[in-house]
Amino acid sequence: MPRKAQDVTAAELAILQVLWDKREATVRELVTLLYPTRTASDLATVQKLLKRLEAKDCVLRDRSGWPHVFRPGIHRDDLIIRRLRNTANELCGGSISPLLTNLVKAGTVTSDEIQRLRALLDVLDNPEEV
Repeated sequence: MPRKAQDVTAAELAILQVLWDKREATVRELVTLLYPTRTASDLATVQKLLKRLEAKDCVLRDRSGWPHVFRPGIHRDDLIIRRLRNTANELCGGSISPLLTNLVKAGTVTSDEIQRLRALLDVLDNPEEV
């Protein structure tokens, strides 16, 4: 049976958010951005989280210089898709329809988002027109 992709914790996600925004960062830059007080334990925490993210192939480390530079190893959209797919599998028997339906019913989707979704559905419905 294929191994389920490991999920990213909230603390790991905070690091990924910084890397997606900055495109790359050193450990010290991440510590400064995530923990402005910069204690020794904060540095150790970021190092441990980066090690875990590396093991999950979510972060890439450039060892060619010093200090090492970290970059995202997964695109934000790919992580979103993975998490939504896992949620659909766990809660909805694999169907994404209940996820979308409940988001819309809950009133959490803005009119701008609805317009973008309609445009996307039109493109998906008529791919030869793209």
